Amino acid sequence: MTQFLTRRGRARLLAGACIYGLGGLVLLHAETLDFRQAVGVALRQNPDLIAVQAQMRQAQAGIAQAEGAHLPKVTVSAGVTRTNDALNAFGLKLSQRRATFNDFGAGDFLNALNTGGNPLPIAPDNLNNPAAVDNFNTRIEAQLPLYTGGKLQGYLQQARSMLLAAQSGDQAAKQQIMYHALEAYDGVYTARAFKGVAGKALEAAQSQVKTVDSLFKQGVVIKSDLLSAQVRLEDVKLQQDQAANMEARAMDALHVVLGVPLAQPIVLGPAVEVAMPPGNPDAWVGQAMERNPQIQALQHQLAAAGARIDVARADRYPQVGAMARFDTNDPNLGFSAHSYTIGAQLNWTVFDGGVTRDAVDQAVAQRMELQAKLQSAQNQLGMQVQDAYRKAVDAANQVRTRELAVRQAEEAARIVTRRYADGVGTLVEVQGAQAQLDKARADLILARQQVTMERAALRLALGELTLDATQPVPAAGASPVVAATASAPAATVAATAAP
Repeated sequence: MTQFLTRRGRARLLAGACIYGLGGLVLLHAETLDFRQAVGVALRQNPDLIAVQAQMRQAQAGIAQAEGAHLPKVTVSAGVTRTNDALNAFGLKLSQRRATFNDFGAGDFLNALNTGGNPLPIAPDNLNNPAAVDNFNTRIEAQLPLYTGGKLQGYLQQARSMLLAAQSGDQAAKQQIMYHALEAYDGVYTARAFKGVAGKALEAAQSQVKTVDSLFKQGVVIKSDLLSAQVRLEDVKLQQDQAANMEARAMDALHVVLGVPLAQPIVLGPAVEVAMPPGNPDAWVGQAMERNPQIQALQHQLAAAGARIDVARADRYPQVGAMARFDTNDPNLGFSAHSYTIGAQLNWTVFDGGVTRDAVDQAVAQRMELQAKLQSAQNQLGMQVQDAYRKAVDAANQVRTRELAVRQAEEAARIVTRRYADGVGTLVEVQGAQAQLDKARADLILARQQVTMERAALRLALGELTLDATQPVPAAGASPVVAATASAPAATVAATAAP
């Protein structure tokens, strides 16, 4: 079978095998899994999609955090203190509403007056050397930012843009997963089509051995023809084994893409085909710029970078906030003495050694980097749309050409085989005609697979690769690739040999 499939074609069949690791889904028994169900399985356990969804949750939490920063911040605290520090001990007594004149040394003052001395030079012992004071403090404090120079608004805008970017990334990841699932799913049918070609080649080789053996016994052909036909039969048997291995590898690749254990049997539903996107091809590039989720994600990231600049610039402006506080102070465990404090404060950093300026420059440079990435991605996307469209059209034209080539090769093989049976032609001519027929069938299979995948690539670039863009191939028409193996009459195939 190696002559039926190019190296590139074999690589396409196995491309999905290196994309994702095995997941945790196990089907209870072998059951039919159509393409829609296969995509659902892949989406439920793909690690890339799980990571993107975690990013969405992070962005949602960031929005809630930024919105919460606009609200008052309320803290509750409780503490106990014991001190004989002169200043703190007197302050605690004042907070507890227990200060007396004696705390100021009134007794020492009066004693000096009563004895006729001068009280002014006397140091009040109760004030300078107080006894230890116990204090139980309970505090409720609320702080509210009034003006932050646009920092809080910048944080909120940045979080919202990152959420939109994560949502676009989620859509992009889902479409990428669907593309790889389609590649693996269609790869199984393509491998089965090549297996069908190998089966027809085996039937032809067996029929050829029978025909040549009959002619040899009649003395019409020499023994070397019979030996050549027998060698070819063994070669075709090897090719059939290779085709079976190809189908097994394609099925393994599908298991990996779906995250299903390799030992789990899967019965595929009908083959699927992808419709060309509607609209005018001349307008598709513009539509892709608007709808492609990867481009949208970059655009939202660019908006977030702009908000990051606003956050950095906010440090150039004053910060204004309000505060309200309620305290209780008690020498014992209680709430006896109450007090409150309200106020507002303005902070303005007038010089920070260029820290704010450098932070703004860094944010601006990051935005310029994202702008360049966006421009590059847009340029590449435009090229991808045009390239995928051209390849899809070319593949469709190739299908028509290959179908014609198969019919021509069938007729040529029929004529050459008849000439050989009549003793006019040679076995080399028969095998050459069969080689052309087998190649034509293989080329038709690859062309039909290319139509499916290039249309999918076009829709992926346009941001429109959804399940609605696919449809099962009608059962009467069989698979678009399997149909290639059944296009020739059985009698014609049986009378010819595969090279």
